[in-house]
Amino acid sequence: MNKADCFHLGYVAKLHGYKGEVSLFLDVTNPEDYAGLDAVFIELGGQLTPFFVETFKLKNRGYAAVKFEGVDSENDARLLLRKSLFLPSEVLPELKGTEFYDHEVLGFSVVDVNYGEVGKIVEVIDLQANPLLQIMKDQKEVLIPLIDGLVQELDRKEKKMTIKAPEGLIEMYLG
Repeated sequence: MNKADCFHLGYVAKLHGYKGEVSLFLDVTNPEDYAGLDAVFIELGGQLTPFFVETFKLKNRGYAAVKFEGVDSENDARLLLRKSLFLPSEVLPELKGTEFYDHEVLGFSVVDVNYGEVGKIVEVIDLQANPLLQIMKDQKEVLIPLIDGLVQELDRKEKKMTIKAPEGLIEMYLG
């Protein structure tokens, strides 16, 4: 599996017990959407390696207690600590309209209905209280809160997001 064909699901956070179980942190909006996972890819030595799920129990705040097939001891599980988890992008349901997955819009150009060309999205900063779009234009950073009604149009084919930012916000960054 190629990393470019996957999305980042989370990481192996800590050991959970002594028989090879681990706690995963699912860095996604709705962790319960992934409760039925039968396999994940874990990045080991720069390669995505498949691990099959034996048991999966969702905990709170995005954590899940998981037992992988073939990981039967604390030492086996230790090798997975702090490693990134990935899933193939094709397992995600296709979103329509202005809804999007954070990883999906990276590299999209952003146009504001009032300001015009803003720049390219380099990251969606997933702060719980206030998620932000991080946009770069000519070495300048623009941070725009992902508030309801911000995204006016999302053109996946053209990789373009049209927004209506709060008045004066973009000018504050770009002068």
